[in-house]
This record gives sequence, C-alpha cells and structure tokens, in this order.
Amino acid sequence: MANLTKTNRRDFLKIAGTTAGGLFIGFNWSSCDSPKVQVLSDAEVLSQVHEFNAYLSISPTGDIVIYSPNPELGQNIITSFPMIVAEELDADWNKVRVFQAALDNEKYDRQLTGGSGAMPHSWERLRKAGATARHLLVAAAAEKLQVPATELTTEKGEIFHNGKKKFSYGEMVTDASKLTAPEEVSLKDPKDFKIIGTPVKNVKGKEIYTGQPLFGLDFYREGMVNAMITRPPFGMKIKSVDDSAARSVAGVSDVIVFNNKVAVIGESTWPLIKAKNKLRIEYEPDGTVESSFDHDRIFKELLESKDARVMRKDGDVETAFKNAAQVITSEYQCPFLSHSPMEPQNFFAHVKGDKVELIGPTQTPDRARMETSRLLDIPKENITVELTRLGGGFGRRLAADFVVEAAELSKMLDKPVKVTWSREDDMTGGAYRPAVRYRFQAALDDQGNMIGYKLRGVGINAGNSTRENNFPSGSVDNLLIENVEHKSPITTNAWRAPITNFLAYAEQSFLDEVALAAKKDPVKMRLDLLDRAKNNPVGEIHYDIDRMRGVIQTAAEKSNWGKNKDVMQGFSVYFSHRSYVAQVANIEMENGQPVLKKITAATDCGTVVHPTGANQQVRGGIVDGMGHAMFTNMTFENGLPKQKNFDTYRLIRMKEVPEIDVHYVDSGYDPTGLGEPALPPTGGAIANAIFAATGRRIRTQPFIEQKEFSDIKLQIKRT
Repeated sequence: MANLTKTNRRDFLKIAGTTAGGLFIGFNWSSCDSPKVQVLSDAEVLSQVHEFNAYLSISPTGDIVIYSPNPELGQNIITSFPMIVAEELDADWNKVRVFQAALDNEKYDRQLTGGSGAMPHSWERLRKAGATARHLLVAAAAEKLQVPATELTTEKGEIFHNGKKKFSYGEMVTDASKLTAPEEVSLKDPKDFKIIGTPVKNVKGKEIYTGQPLFGLDFYREGMVNAMITRPPFGMKIKSVDDSAARSVAGVSDVIVFNNKVAVIGESTWPLIKAKNKLRIEYEPDGTVESSFDHDRIFKELLESKDARVMRKDGDVETAFKNAAQVITSEYQCPFLSHSPMEPQNFFAHVKGDKVELIGPTQTPDRARMETSRLLDIPKENITVELTRLGGGFGRRLAADFVVEAAELSKMLDKPVKVTWSREDDMTGGAYRPAVRYRFQAALDDQGNMIGYKLRGVGINAGNSTRENNFPSGSVDNLLIENVEHKSPITTNAWRAPITNFLAYAEQSFLDEVALAAKKDPVKMRLDLLDRAKNNPVGEIHYDIDRMRGVIQTAAEKSNWGKNKDVMQGFSVYFSHRSYVAQVANIEMENGQPVLKKITAATDCGTVVHPTGANQQVRGGIVDGMGHAMFTNMTFENGLPKQKNFDTYRLIRMKEVPEIDVHYVDSGYDPTGLGEPALPPTGGAIANAIFAATGRRIRTQPFIEQKEFSDIKLQIKRT
C-alpha cells in the first residue's frame, strides 16, 4: 500500500495539474476492494506549477493548491484557513484544492492546534498570502496590457479590464512568478467578502464519509511493525515481568521491556491486544505514590491551607466581609476526566541512522520533533513530521508521549514502528483534566449589593486553578482570589478550555446563588456588575465589557428570558480564549418531571469565517460541556483509574442532546477563538435551570452522581 499521507511537492503537484495534464493517482475507498491506481494523463505540466508563497501555488490551468499548516482535529481549520487565502486571492473556490502541510518552521509560525489560537494568530497572515499572490497576478497582467494595475479588477480567478475578461490566473502565473513580491499589500474591506462568511462545504467531507484513509490509525507503511504497550499504574515501577504466555501468541514477534513499560511487537494490533492481556507484570512503589488517593480529604485540607498563593487582591477584603449584612459561602468540585478522543493515540516512526521520519496525529508537531530530538540525540533538522487528520484531541494530543514511544522503539528495533493505544490504554495512561475544588464567598450590603468576593481554588496538578482577571474581577470593590496546588503522580494536561471548563460552571452557579440571596434577577445582576466595571473599574480590566454585555443581552433576547412563566431558565456567560459566549437553558415541567428542552447560545468570536464550521464548534462545545458536567467521572484506586472503557466511563448520548439555538454577535472584531469558548458556560446554564425548576443546587460534577440530583428524573427532549 502506498504512503497515504505524503504531501511533498511532487505529490501535491500531481493534484494541481490534473485539469490540463498531469499524473493523478486516485484511490477509491468507498468499497472493500484494494485501492486502484489510475494514470489520467501525462506529467508534462508538473514542472509548470508556480508557488507564490508558503500557502499557495497556482498551475497554468488556474487550479489552485492551498496548504493548511495547522493540525486538523475536527475544528475544520483545514477549510477555514483556505477560505481566507482564497478570499483575498479572489479565487474560484471550485478550483481550490486543499492539503495538510507538513511541519515547516521556516514557512509557518505557530504550527499547532491548541488554545483556540490558530485563527486569531493566522488571520492577517493568511489574508496577506492571498492578497500578495493576487497583487502579482494583476501586476503581470497590467504589464502585459500596458495599463495601470489600478484599472484591473479580479473575480473568481480571472482578471478584467473595463469589465471585460482579459486573462485567467492560469495564463498569468508564469509571468507573475517572476515578479518581486511587495512588502505590503492592500486587504479587502470586509463588506466585499464573497467567500468568508459563506457556508462552504468541508473540503474533506467526501473523504470522511466515504471512509478514505485520513487518520493516523489508517496509516500503513510496507515493512513496518506494530507495537502496543503496557504502562504502569501511577506512582509504580516494574518489579518483574513474565512474558512467556504473551510470546506464545501467534503474530507476536517480540516483547520488550523499556523505560518502565512493556511493549509487544508484531504484525497487527489484534494479536498484540491478546498478548498484552497475557503479560504478568508485578509492580512496586516508585517513591512518588500518594499515601491515599482520597482526593476529597486532600481538598478539604488544602482549602484551609495557610500557604495559598494570592493571585489578585483588590480593596480591603477583610473589612468588607466583617461589615457585611450577609455572607454567602459555597464550594464546588470537579473530577479528573479523560480526553477520550474517538481515535486513541497512535504514531508512526522510522529512525534511519541520524534521521527520523514521524507521521501521525499530533496537535503539536514541533513538540513531537523536539522531544524525539532530545530522546535520540538527533538534530531536529534531521527529523520530519507529517500530519494526518486527528480523530479528536481536546488537548490530549498536545503531549508527545505516544510519539516518542514510537521513536524509541524504532531506534531499538531498527525498523519502522507504529505504536497504537487501545481504548483502555488511552483511559488509563493519562493525562487527565485536573481535579479541582473551589470555595466561593460573597459579602452583601443591606441593599443586596456585592461589596466583597473571595475565591480559593485547590487543584491537583492544575497549576493556577483560577482565572483571576476574568469577570467578576474589576466589578467588585473588595476581591481576593487565591490558588493552592497539590502535586500528584497522576499526570494531567490541558483539557478542552483548560480550567475554565469547570471554573465557569462553578463561578456562574455561585453568582446565581448571590443573585438569589440579593433578590435580584441573575441576568440584571451581571449587567449591573458590568456597568460597575465600566463606569468605576476596580484594578485592571482584562475582558471586553461591551462584548460580554452584547452576548448577555442577545442570549436574553433570543431566549425570551423571564417572559414565559411555564419555562424555568438558567443563565451563564463566560469569556475564554478571546471570545464571549452566553447561554440560557430552558426546562419545562411535563407530568411533574423537569424536561430540558433547549439551550440558546449567543457568541461573539469576531468575524465568523465559516458559518457551518462555527455552528458545529458552538454546538459541539455545548454538547461536550453538557455531557461532562452531567455524566462523566474518573476515579482512582491504588494509582489505577476505575473507569477503563465506555462501559463505565459515561459519555453523553445523541438522544440526550436538546435543541441548540445558535446566534452570533457581530462586534466588528477580527476572528477570535471558537474551538473552546462554547464549552465553559454550559454546565452553569443547565445547573441554574435545574435549580430554577427544582430548587436543588448541584455543586459537584457529574450531576447524576450527586444526592441533590438523585431523585430528579430530568428528561431531555428536542422540540
């Protein structure tokens, strides 16, 4: 089988020249037959394709190849990025072909997917890439026509003079490629956008639904061996290994103990799974294991710790609470969570002397290269990284542990190796969302105004478990935010919308508790606090007050907040990753039982480049936020997770997704993040709606495991 992910220059030229001559190798994966190779025409045109910059090339036929540099894991950046380039180029979208770029630090900046930062980082760069190519094509046409470039216009890959077509882009590529690119180019006025803001189809849609080999698990290289690995419980090390039964499994060629792990090597994954189950491994403590994995006890102790780090302090907090007419105190807790991408971790590595080839799904290809370089003491310049499509990531693939496993084994075996994790490996091998507990306190005066606010966050391997400069900071005269971190052998890393994925739920639920105590409408109380922050700010303001106000008002308007006495509603709003999302959850009573009917979301993410993809991001974030708030938990015993597969690790089901109504607020800003911001507000909106309907306040996730929720038969229906 061919290397199905190779995207070097010759391969993409094979595609770029297909319309007017060129070698095209076509694979049909819509049946169970082996892929067929077709030679459609000769290869003469291959040498005639011209590369205008790192992002795009144009052939004499007018066919355009656009590279998407960032890893694609479902956020649809592989469609959105090319749309921006094509917009400024004035391309004919029907002639655009899109390819995933390999790692290239010389051509691309920030070639990673994480923190919802790809679009805000690349927006202007992508626009300039397309505009530069357009400038050169127009300049070449102007020179040929002997007219000023200002007299020429472009549309859908064609150049016009006085309204009459003169050239196609393809006719100008040779002349244009000889010109020097300008340092500065003019960009379009957003009112003139024709591609940006339109519902373009996913450029890989057909390949996805016909099952073509796009993902790391699909990758195959003739001559490679497969490997699966058994990893130790947290805080343990290998004492002894009995691999005799594993070696007897047909299809297993070797068993290797390395780096406190045991790898089984063979032809395919099925015999390796059977062999792994036959390993007899004895472990002993490595000196880092906790005396107890009783995290409730740890949280309680650290909430009283005198060693908390002050993250922000405004005013005289002690006096405010001493003089308060009323003090509200609540604690909220969240568990560890697995990232659980649909595609478990996997990677291919081939170490060939002082060179390494890496291929697979990673959110951070440069980290994969750098960690491989350090492990093998091979210069990073000698390591290539090619990206497959990622079957989800949610932050798990920011790490490179699964990459260096493949590289280390390839070096040891002197063979190309593909490492594949099972679902159980993925859930038990870390790294998880940190477990966190928060204590909130609010001081109210006799008019119900919040005059003091305290937050102490205690996180297990969470780093800073607070976001000290987020709302309501800046709107309260006296404020104290503290953080305590507990170190644990349980590995953690960024999980979709790091920290805010739970903090938003806790914070927004607590603000509703404050509103109830103050006898204020929850939405109006938040708007009043924003007015306070704008008109008389306390300390520095790190969020955009007007943008937050905009989504609050839009969500309230679109959901008919407070206007239907038969609908119990819960509100939540949050700022993360440069974007603002407000949500309202609607619960109605049917036959005496609460039914979650609808979630309305208002989002300000700046310019919406790709509406279809944006809608999926918002809806997906809400489903993710709802599912993990209500159902999902991960607990530990003696260093091992109790939940090892989806039979015990409860995820949301399709029938449990209510109607989701999505709206956008156009604040006139350039695009900001969208992959993560819709998740944080969801848990709070639902929890606040449950309280409005039942009077039960749920302060711990997942909801279904809490006594406050135990006798609530919450149903979920789509209207």
